[in-house]
Amino acid sequence: MKNILITGATSGIGLATLKKFISPKDPSDNNSFVLAVGRNQKKLDEIKSQFAKSVETFNYDLSNAADREKLFQEIKKREYELDVVVNAAGILRSGTIEDTTLDSWNETMEINLNSVFHVMNLAIPFLEKRKGNIVNVSSVTGLRSFPNVLAYCVSKAAVDQLTRCASLEIAPKGIRVNAVNPGVVITNIHKSSGMDEDSYQAFLEKSKTTHPIGRVGEPEEIADLIYFLSSEEAGWITGNTVSIDGGRNLTCAR
Repeated sequence: MKNILITGATSGIGLATLKKFISPKDPSDNNSFVLAVGRNQKKLDEIKSQFAKSVETFNYDLSNAADREKLFQEIKKREYELDVVVNAAGILRSGTIEDTTLDSWNETMEINLNSVFHVMNLAIPFLEKRKGNIVNVSSVTGLRSFPNVLAYCVSKAAVDQLTRCASLEIAPKGIRVNAVNPGVVITNIHKSSGMDEDSYQAFLEKSKTTHPIGRVGEPEEIADLIYFLSSEEAGWITGNTVSIDGGRNLTCAR
């Protein structure tokens, strides 16, 4: 039985990844127990109700360093081992270099970058015991520059470099570290950033033209890649930031 820690597990890519580990396409692979972390207790309760035998839930706010430490204290107290850590928690805030407030910048960095670093740091002693691995959820914005999402772009670029540097440092411990870099995926992140329904639908429609494959992504597609990178089949892959974006990172601004 593998234990999978997933942050941001109550929605979007995190939730899709939770479901992938619990119910893989190949039933013979169904040997995962998920430690689901989120800050929405109602959604955590729904997950627990639906997947009672395959999941344990933890209500912690990962924007808070004390909560991150409490999470791992609780994991240790309950004597859970860890095989895989998926850092999927994240937020999106709009803003340019001129109008991004310091509060917005700090909020983005705390959740998108600092929490990823801290969770990785705290997880290493657990992962070392099982020769486990980490998969960070980054973004195409970590690889390419986009206007009006300055803090988000910078945070994801930093996650990519964190992934690469950490992979070198903890490879001798038998721990692999990789990241996935999605393009536009249908999740709640844009609505949570303040985009209304009409604007979001217009954004998705435009995104069909900015992704060469002609469509946006589904969270299940990202979950499939995360699942592969965390598996034994990817045992010789580490330090990679893997694009999964319908070709978006290959295009020029338009």
